[in-house]
Amino acid sequence: MKTEILNALFAADFQRAGKLLTAGELVAVPTETVYGLAADAGNPEAVAKIFAAKQRPRNHPLITHIGSIEQLSLWVKEIPDWVSPLADAFWPGPLTLIFERHPSVSDVITGGLPSIGVRMPDHPVLLSLLQQFDIAVAAPSANPYQKLSPTSAAQVLSGLDGKIAAVLDGGNCGVGTESTILRVGEDKAEILRSGPLSAEDLQPYLPVPVITPQSHHQAVSGNKKVHYQPNAKVVICPTPTFAATLAAEPETTGALVYSSSLHGINCRQRLILPCDHQGYSQALYASLHALDGKGVHKLLVEAPPLLPSWADIWDRLSRAAAESAPAA
Repeated sequence: MKTEILNALFAADFQRAGKLLTAGELVAVPTETVYGLAADAGNPEAVAKIFAAKQRPRNHPLITHIGSIEQLSLWVKEIPDWVSPLADAFWPGPLTLIFERHPSVSDVITGGLPSIGVRMPDHPVLLSLLQQFDIAVAAPSANPYQKLSPTSAAQVLSGLDGKIAAVLDGGNCGVGTESTILRVGEDKAEILRSGPLSAEDLQPYLPVPVITPQSHHQAVSGNKKVHYQPNAKVVICPTPTFAATLAAEPETTGALVYSSSLHGINCRQRLILPCDHQGYSQALYASLHALDGKGVHKLLVEAPPLLPSWADIWDRLSRAAAESAPAA
């Protein structure tokens, strides 16, 4: 398969992307978080292609992206009262909500679960695509399973070129990490995947406490021990011991730092990230992709701040550094 490269600024390319989606093909699309691998959510055969292209397990549920609040009733069995304040505040935006799925929703999207994750993306290209073609799309990150999420069209092609119909290039993603996933219950709301929106952000809009469990077994996108991994082995290293640890490593080791005290460390393959959460998030995956491209075998990452607002960064780096269980 030849993967088409489409430019979202060109009307003909934009229309081509929409026609491919409605024809049941896979198109990588920009969102504000990361690039997503989109298929028409109303076409189970098209959605099934996502799992084949990514080599993703079929029981790992997908997030459905809608273009308007009116579409929500097509995908969920009932719209609870708590939805309206959250949607008014954070949709479009990087918030995925968990609902009881509508009876008509295919098992292919939900991994056979009775629940479904839905969000409204805050990217003008994708939002326009959903609205103009009156579709919703199932769209996990546009990368091979458990590998680094892409925040540019070039990064999508590095992992999926020849496996999908097209990439719609809408520029670099502004947020840089995947959406917050929230499940709201009768007595509490749980963040099932940390993301750009924290418990502190969400709490004013809910009548129940918002908590972030240390771990859980709910099947949601990204909830695998090993995930978001570059080809290089990732090691998270505390700031005070970073320089000494790096000095003992071979020259093929890369470094990813943010503290001013480490800006001058001696490392041929070193990248400096912003020290604020927003800037760090936006640059993280792109930096990991860049160091991978330089052929480093090991990557020392300076441990980020131990703050609740950095929970999403810790989540991504911990999974990037995790090791697969040995074969039985």
